[in-house]
Amino acid sequence: METVVYVLLVLTSLVSLTFIIERGFALRWRRVVPPEVEAAVESCQGREDVPMLRRVCEQHPSALSRLLLLAIEHLALPREETVSALETRARHEVVQLERGLVVLEVAVGVAPLLGLVGTIVGMITLFGNIGQAGLGDAARLAQGIALILNATLLGLMIAIPSLIAWSYFNRKVETLAVEMEAICEEFLRRQYRVTRERVSPGEAVAEAASPAGRASGRRG
Repeated sequence: METVVYVLLVLTSLVSLTFIIERGFALRWRRVVPPEVEAAVESCQGREDVPMLRRVCEQHPSALSRLLLLAIEHLALPREETVSALETRARHEVVQLERGLVVLEVAVGVAPLLGLVGTIVGMITLFGNIGQAGLGDAARLAQGIALILNATLLGLMIAIPSLIAWSYFNRKVETLAVEMEAICEEFLRRQYRVTRERVSPGEAVAEAASPAGRASGRRG
C-alpha cells in the first residue's frame, strides 16, 4: 500500500510539472498578445487600414488576433452587437488560456493528502511490526519513522510549487485578459468614431430636409 502511495505521488509530480511547463509556454506574452498585432492596431486609424490589420492578425495567430478578426467581421453591424460578439468570444479565449490550471489546483490539494496517507500507512505497518517483534532496536525504530515521514515531505514538495504556479498563471491570465480588452476597445472606439465623423454634409442636409427633420426643427 505504501508503495502505491509513492507511485501516485511521483505521477502527481510528473503531471504537475508537465502542466507548469506547458502553461509557461502557452501564456507567454508574445504568444497571446503579439507585439506585431499591437503595433498594427496602433497604426489602424480608419477603415482603409483594416485590411492591413487583418493581414497582420492572420500572419500572427493568437488570442488577440482571433478577437480582432471577429471585430473586423462585425464592423458593419452596430457597435452594441459587435461588443456582444466580442464578449462571447473573449470568454471562450479566457477559458482556453485557463486550460490546465485546474490540474494544478487539484495537485495542490491532492499531493499533501497522498503524503499524509503514505505516512499513516507506514506508521500502521511500523507499529504493527513493533507489536510483533518488540522494541529491541530504538535506532532502527527512529530510522523507520524518518523514512515514513518522507511521504509527507514529498507531498508538500509537490504541492508548494504547484500552488505558486497556479497563483502566478491565474494572475497572468487576468492581466492578459485586461490587456486584450483594452486593445479591442481602443480599436472599436477608433473605427466607430471614424464612421460617425464620415457623415457627409449632403446626408446631413437631406436629414434636415426630411419631414422628421423639419418637424424637429419646428419643435426647436
